[in-house]
Amino acid sequence: MASVELRQLRYFLAVAEELNFGRAAERLLIAGPSLSQQIKALERDLGVQLFDRDRRSVSLTAAGSALLPHTRALVERADDLKRRAGLLAGSEAVRLGYVNWLPPDLTTRTASVAQVHLDAWVAPSHTQAARVADGSLDVAVCWTRHEDLERLGLKARLIGADRLYAVGAGAAERDVRVRDTTVLIDADTTSWASWNVFAEELCEDTGARAVSITDGGITGPAFFDHVRRCRRPVINSPKGQTTSLPPDLVRRPLVGPKVYWTWSLVWRGGEQRTSVLAVVDALTEGVGDLGIHAPDAWLPDGDPYRL
Repeated sequence: MASVELRQLRYFLAVAEELNFGRAAERLLIAGPSLSQQIKALERDLGVQLFDRDRRSVSLTAAGSALLPHTRALVERADDLKRRAGLLAGSEAVRLGYVNWLPPDLTTRTASVAQVHLDAWVAPSHTQAARVADGSLDVAVCWTRHEDLERLGLKARLIGADRLYAVGAGAAERDVRVRDTTVLIDADTTSWASWNVFAEELCEDTGARAVSITDGGITGPAFFDHVRRCRRPVINSPKGQTTSLPPDLVRRPLVGPKVYWTWSLVWRGGEQRTSVLAVVDALTEGVGDLGIHAPDAWLPDGDPYRL
């Protein structure tokens, strides 16, 4: 019998839990045909058929049902071994930087694998990625592109995504097409380099109107002043999503397309420390695609997760 990979056992569990190859592939962040090939390879290596499948349904065979609890126990033991190895890797904390968003369950996810030190310097995405590259940080949550990862020698995994919306005057939260909105672009490239790249491509792709500003009004009270002066709803950046709206303004869901901003967890490509890699795994496990691969979703060219 050929050796069985732990990765394939995880794939088996996902398909067994979803009983749908498409949903399982989305959950695992892999292509559907690749998942199907891996399951067939696992069945070949084990010498049994795990699933009965046709165009309409997927179900476990008797062999698949019998092997399922043993597979789940094996994967859980492997995960426990990995967590214990992470704790034994040393007491040095993993330094994590961020921009303005962090997963709400960060502490819960990482408590059993390593100590995580949240860096106090909250900086823009391009700054945090550069700090990981130069060793000032071990990992960071930021927005990034393929070219940034290649230039800095970093790896990335999806950790979160924000669906952007527009803000406009009025009392009704009606949908608004992206081409009927305004996008602010700030002259301060030190603070807004990533947003400007994202915003300029969004305008070029969708027909949204770009408006240049110099007052940092991408967020905060100045943003609301810009909304009041514009005749169109203004798209809100991820940095402004936690700001409470004044009573005279409303959120307008974006459609045609739905616009997403992705958050990546980045780390150095040559990283070998078990504690850092364990934190990466803990924070990105089971994230899914968060809606970014829907037919009506928009991601900029160069986004690491754009299909």
